[in-house]
Amino acid sequence: MAELNAQQSPGEIVVTINSQERSLPVEMNLTQLIELLKLEPRYLAIELNGQVISRKLHATTRLTEGDVLEVVTLVGGG
Repeated sequence: MAELNAQQSPGEIVVTINSQERSLPVEMNLTQLIELLKLEPRYLAIELNGQVISRKLHATTRLTEGDVLEVVTLVGGG
């Protein structure tokens, strides 16, 4: 049985998002993470463990213990 992180409760996993550890519910997918972070999915890119994940795969890509994510939001300007 895996040890729980000090910040982790049963039913949660710990992932790293933009270099910060965060506890999330087990079974969370990328679409749910985007909603939790209150981000606009049309204007971001997500890298999961070194691989960019296509937007069409967000709903079926589940997060697991120890995943490392980089979330980049696009900003327009002129």
